[in-house]
Formats: sequence, C-alpha cells, structure tokens
Amino acid sequence: MSCPICSAALFAKPESAASVKTLSCDANHCFDRAKQGYWNLLAVQQKKSKDPGDNAQMVSARREFLNLGYYQPLAQALSLQLQKTVQPDQSANILDMGCGEGYYTAHCQQQLENHQFFGLDISKHAVKAATQRTKAITWLVASGANMPLKDSSIDIMTVVFSRLMPQAFADKLKTDATLVLVWPTDQHLIELKQAIYDDIKRSKYDPAAELDALFSVDSVTPCTFDFTIETAHDLTALLLMTPHGQKVNSQVRESLTNQLPLSLSFSVNIGCFKKR
Repeated sequence: MSCPICSAALFAKPESAASVKTLSCDANHCFDRAKQGYWNLLAVQQKKSKDPGDNAQMVSARREFLNLGYYQPLAQALSLQLQKTVQPDQSANILDMGCGEGYYTAHCQQQLENHQFFGLDISKHAVKAATQRTKAITWLVASGANMPLKDSSIDIMTVVFSRLMPQAFADKLKTDATLVLVWPTDQHLIELKQAIYDDIKRSKYDPAAELDALFSVDSVTPCTFDFTIETAHDLTALLLMTPHGQKVNSQVRESLTNQLPLSLSFSVNIGCFKKR
C-alpha cells in the first residue's frame, strides 16, 4: 500500500501482520487500523463532503437485501470469471474497487483463497460493514481516484455497479492485467422502472468506449435471471438499496406491495478488459 498524502510506500512495525496496528511512510505520515480491522486511507483533501459515499441507511439496506441471496447468481458468475482469469500457479493481487459492504468481494475471496484480496470504497459505513464478512481481505476506506496502492501492483480489478475511472484503474493494474466490470443492461429491474417512471430513457452507457484508450475488450458475458420478491420487507430493502428507491412515492410503493409476490428481471453484463 502507499501513502494517500505523499504516495510513498507504507510500512508496518512490527512486521508481524497479525499485530500490525499502524502504517507509516518515510515522511512519517501515520495511519492506525480501525478497531473493526480496516485501514482509513482517505485523506481529508480527497473528501468532497464530510461523509462521502453511501450513507449508513443505504449500506444497511444493501447488506440486508444481498444477504437474502437474491443476487447470489451474480456472485457465483463473478467468482467463476475470476477463476478463469487467474493464471495457473499465480498468487494474484485482486482489488474490488467500489466494494461497498463486501458481499461480492467476500464471495469471490472464498472461492479463491490462495490470492490476496483488497476491498476499497470511499464510504466508511460500507467498509465498516464489509469487515463483518471476513477478516481475510484487506479493507480500505479510500478514494478510487487516488487509490493508496502501488502503481502496477494489481493483477485483477473488479468494478461492480461502480463508476469508471479509466486512468486511475490503468495506473494500478499491471501490464496485461484484467479489469472485470459489471454493469446493468436496459432490462435490469425493468419492472421497477416501469412502475416508477412515466418515460424510461434508454441508457447510453458504453464502458467499452470510455475505456478504449487504455483497455481492449476481451469478452462480454450476459448474466440474466428472474427472481421473485415475496414480502414487503424484502421489497423495501431492494428499493432502499437502488437509486430508483429515492423516486418512489407512497402511491407507487403501495402499488408494488399489492403486486407481491413480484417477479423481477436481473440483467447485467460481465465484461473483461485487458490493459493495453
């Protein structure tokens, strides 16, 4: 890891990983491990608000919904893709950029235990929740635009439902490393969109175009399935964890609740991009 203030390498004393509580650099910038086990490497000057990223309520709702297992097929598909991507006999450094509360990160780590995993998110609430999933991952509160990791140190980077920062990603990835990106199609949760919006605009999001200068497309695989929301409790958790939930008024919520059990479409792409 590197210092978020001066970019120098961070080191620990004593060297025993189990007892490391402080990291520092040659400029004597020091960072203490939080009692939950994560490292807060988000410099004050990198914050655009007092509490950046997802707030506690959003994190709680996302954790609650994901723990119900509705999105487990994506976690399985992502893990399988990573298993295909790692080289035989390789001990890879794998970073989940924008890891949130760690659901996908932890699932992948369980399937690839011989590799070093990092989970990074700008939300302290999210990373704090992620530490409850496993201590086998190095959890970091940090800026994706200024990741406190050495340049050219990451073999695989996963970005699940998070924003693209092409140059920042390329800087941290090794030569010929792989970026695994998950993004929704227009059919993702289409039933919710139809219930909430009068006019559904087609997304113009094209990650391949945004990444083209620094990454080439290796493969794009769809991950689609239907799932059924059975209870009002589960529906509320889903609404709270999505950006669509902020647009739901009481009338729409009541209409959706009256439709339970509610069948919904899950539809995303899993794209692999090679660093040029």
